[in-house]
Amino acid sequence: MKTRPQKIIPCLWFNGQAEKAARYYVSLLPNSRIDNIFRSPTDTPSGKAGTVLTVEFTLAGQRYLGLNGGPQYKFTEAISFQIFCQTQPEIDRLWAALKRGGKILACGWLKDRWGLTWQIIPTRLTELLSDPDRARARRAMEAMMDMEKLDVATLERAAGPAVSRRRAHSKR
Repeated sequence: MKTRPQKIIPCLWFNGQAEKAARYYVSLLPNSRIDNIFRSPTDTPSGKAGTVLTVEFTLAGQRYLGLNGGPQYKFTEAISFQIFCQTQPEIDRLWAALKRGGKILACGWLKDRWGLTWQIIPTRLTELLSDPDRARARRAMEAMMDMEKLDVATLERAAGPAVSRRRAHSKR
């Protein structure tokens, strides 16, 4: 069965490391794979004929293209990839893997060894930040702002207990 083509495919510019980066990324998440490696038929500004020019890969079901374009362009924090995690062990595993050789930023953000910026986000954080009790959401946000790697238990402690809607209405 042929899958429907993805209309937009992000192209990530690397300096000769597209295949190495893609292989590393696909090792981290389920539903990930290398789809195709294209070797240049001629010399280009970024490499000799026969070197890897592009790597098509799927990461968690999303298609990407890694391009060995040369040293002229670098990744910046203006673009980042969010990985939503269900559990703290998943956060810990991805954080450790992506920070290896990279740089820790803040609030769940880090740069990997190729300079690509990632946000490792617990799904619980989005629930806490959208809590109808805005004071609880504020406390969770303030705790998140003080963290590097996000910790679900710490976020929940900072947010405090949920106030049931029935109890909240009875205080009026």
